[in-house]
Amino acid sequence: MSRRAGFTLLEVLVSLALMAIIAALAFGTLSGTIQARDLLEENDEIDRVSRLVMDRLSREISLAFLTENVSAVNSYRTVFVGRDNDDEDQLWFATRSHRRTYYNTHECDQTEITLWLEEDPENKSRMVLLHREALRIDNYPDKDGVILPLARNVTRFDVSYLDPEKNEWKTEWDTTGVDTPNRLPRAVQVVFGLAGPDPDDDDPDAFKEYAFVKTIILETAPELKRSLLSGGGSGGGGPAPWGGM
Repeated sequence: MSRRAGFTLLEVLVSLALMAIIAALAFGTLSGTIQARDLLEENDEIDRVSRLVMDRLSREISLAFLTENVSAVNSYRTVFVGRDNDDEDQLWFATRSHRRTYYNTHECDQTEITLWLEEDPENKSRMVLLHREALRIDNYPDKDGVILPLARNVTRFDVSYLDPEKNEWKTEWDTTGVDTPNRLPRAVQVVFGLAGPDPDDDDPDAFKEYAFVKTIILETAPELKRSLLSGGGSGGGGPAPWGGM
């Protein structure tokens, strides 16, 4: 009778060991691919959110306006107020950026906007950038209206203002005060930060700040005063400082 060929116990153990090594290598490669994909998706989401936030802020802030009459009875008063609170600034202003959503509604382009940070109720360790819009401008520029979250996982909302008379940046602005009475800044610089994954840290809970900066020119604000050193003098035609803002 012929003997039937088979595997010895040693051969089976070697085969199992090789299969285990191949499976471990495959799992490591797959795990790394999944992590890289997740990192790219999170980075794309951060870029998308920052772009949407900055585009919206650019449109709303650039169309900010003030009325000349600040003491009319039974009327409204427009303001542009920015409060400095380290990396958690507040800003409220009147603007002509409103877009009518429904046909034939009694709305115009004028609206009140308020921006500020609060603790995210879904994640106590993170902040959410809130956006309030009131379609009616009244004597309460920081009240009423619809409040919606503009962005989550926010780490910073820092705003500074370019004074067109002094050609210098300020951390606060108040059109109801004595320093900048009823006048707009020439430009507003927004530093906006979002928390995202840290690719250099193996800890899945580790994060880093992704910061975005944008300078927004206000369309109805006065131009910067020309410097005597710029070659234009008080009435000349030389170039204005700050790129002619």
